Amino acid sequence: MANQALPRPRLTGPQPVVQQEVKKRLNPLAKSSDGVLADRIFGWAILGCALVVLGILALIVWQLVARSQLSWHAFGWKFFGGQDWDPVNDQYGALPFVYGTLVSSLLSLVIAVPLAVGVAVFTTEMCPKQLRGPLSFTTELLAAIPSVIYGLWAIFVLVPILRNYVQPFLAKTLGWTGLFAGPPFGIGMLAAGIILAIMIIPIISSITREVLSVVPQHQREAALALGATRWEMIRLAVLRNARAGIVGGIILGLGRALGETMAVTMGIGNGPGIVKSLFGPG
Repeated sequence: MANQALPRPRLTGPQPVVQQEVKKRLNPLAKSSDGVLADRIFGWAILGCALVVLGILALIVWQLVARSQLSWHAFGWKFFGGQDWDPVNDQYGALPFVYGTLVSSLLSLVIAVPLAVGVAVFTTEMCPKQLRGPLSFTTELLAAIPSVIYGLWAIFVLVPILRNYVQPFLAKTLGWTGLFAGPPFGIGMLAAGIILAIMIIPIISSITREVLSVVPQHQREAALALGATRWEMIRLAVLRNARAGIVGGIILGLGRALGETMAVTMGIGNGPGIVKSLFGPG
């Protein structure tokens, strides 16, 4: 029996494509200008901000020079090199005060920089997440304490500890250096340096922590992949890449130490003299 022919499929012709309405997304920059005027205004504004800072600095210098003309004519440059401070005989020298400021500030950096960098490294690299926030907040809270509070704390707490325990121990062990010689009064350069160190730790630690946190993660992973230990990874991959920011934080801390007066005055002893020992007043 012959096969029956299959039914012919019904083929439809080409159907017209229904054009869907496409909403045009307008580029927000399409209707804007070429931007030349905006760039010029922005450049002028930024230049004005920079000139304002320079103008303020120049104004401060001009005021200092203009208001000190009588002192310049009376004492001259010998005011900075003189060591006598005798108001009765009208003799004034600023060298002991400059010396005390520099020594106490440098001593504070020697104490504060290792502690601040250590706190920053621990917070960013080794601290558990539960303690990271409270530890950072507690460290930065030290910067909110007034200088008078630091000075009073130094008088009633720090000075007795230095007088009874720290200074006798340092005089016994390191007295041969000449830096820790003399009677242990408690007040002096050492007390001022410790106070300043406590005051500048939050500044250096905060800036160092922010700088360490922006070091790329692949730097750490690459160091560990090459077989470095955690200490080698922190030293080579983290601290080396962040050294410029760490130096900037140290400079800001030094500025705070150089400009501090109240807490230092309450702990340094107020003696207008130049002494080698850190136990002596300044």
